Amino acid sequence: MPERDLPSAEIDRAARAGRGVVKHTPVTTSASLSERSGGQVVLKAENLQRTGSFKIRGAMSKLAALGTDAARGVTAGSAGNHAQALAFAARHAGVPCEIFVPAGASIAKMEACRAYGATIAEGGDTLDDAVVLAKARAADAGMAFCHPYDDLAIIAGQATIGRELISDVDELRRVVVPLGGGGLATGLAMAVKQYDPTIQVVGVQVRACAPYANQPIPGGPVVTLADGIAVKRPGELTRPLVERWLDDVVVVDENAVADAMVLLMERAKLYVEGAGAVGVAALLSGHVAAARHGATCVVLSGGNVDLGVVPGLIRRHETGAGRRLLLYVTISDRPGGLAALLTLFAQQGANLVVVDHVREGVALQVRETGVNVVLEVRGTDHADQVVRAVRAAGYHVERANRA
Repeated sequence: MPERDLPSAEIDRAARAGRGVVKHTPVTTSASLSERSGGQVVLKAENLQRTGSFKIRGAMSKLAALGTDAARGVTAGSAGNHAQALAFAARHAGVPCEIFVPAGASIAKMEACRAYGATIAEGGDTLDDAVVLAKARAADAGMAFCHPYDDLAIIAGQATIGRELISDVDELRRVVVPLGGGGLATGLAMAVKQYDPTIQVVGVQVRACAPYANQPIPGGPVVTLADGIAVKRPGELTRPLVERWLDDVVVVDENAVADAMVLLMERAKLYVEGAGAVGVAALLSGHVAAARHGATCVVLSGGNVDLGVVPGLIRRHETGAGRRLLLYVTISDRPGGLAALLTLFAQQGANLVVVDHVREGVALQVRETGVNVVLEVRGTDHADQVVRAVRAAGYHVERANRA
């Protein structure tokens, strides 16, 4: 497919298509990120968008472009956010919607699709597999196939974010945006550069799946916190657009994504999924610098986080910050032995989270038992204080590096 640009009139049409449904999402300042990166950083909160991500913009644009061609329904292959958006847009338009999802897709996102009235079917191990099945279903049933990103009407809808940034952010100099299939990044880039070609747009991929960064394409399912951008093959339409319109593409790892998600929860009070947090991860890890003059905007593309992921993120963060302490302690295996140890922890101001007896696979004397304990502490100094107190009381204690 030849390279195509996005006329301004197409963005205008997409904006009209979204009226009454698409939210003009807020831009919020981030003192924490600004201090860490040495420049003015603002956040475009698409995680607060209807259906929880920017995808509703493209879906509304596509349904409007289809018109009566959508009468027999629409279908798509999607890892989650496009599915939710298309399901919502289809319900708004009063047409059927069928979604094919790869194995392991977010349960929360699929339940949301069903709540919007869509029919869900698992389709293969990867997003590519799901797309193939959705295309086949569209051909068999006379439905309209809606690609997640490789479609000019979809791209036009995503470009409306760029229009909002131009109106909302003074002295916008750089935009950091998640890069999966490329619909969001290219639409946004074309919109802002039509206004000011000197504004830089940097796309961010996750290391587990980064084809635009010329990394090898992984085989089988891709396991990553940023599943929403785990697209293995760039689109025929979006690849040349990415190459032309983006100033740079960078790659972040899983640890950086996890750190970014927690920072956004803790400091910005924003609940952002892994794919939506990669821009913040790029700033925190130094892969992208804030503009020296003017504002750098990070697009938080979605907020559909599986609740089961959050406790692990918090535990990891608290451990890294020195607020969780894991100890193995040998105690007397007599009545009151455990109570005496727990009383000592309480006297030191440590909060018990987990305690497990360990009697197998460790060297113990007669009438001894081992216990693994996880404690909440105030920081590394407090953790050191607790360990010293336990040893001073005569216990054998071993300290693990991570809880």
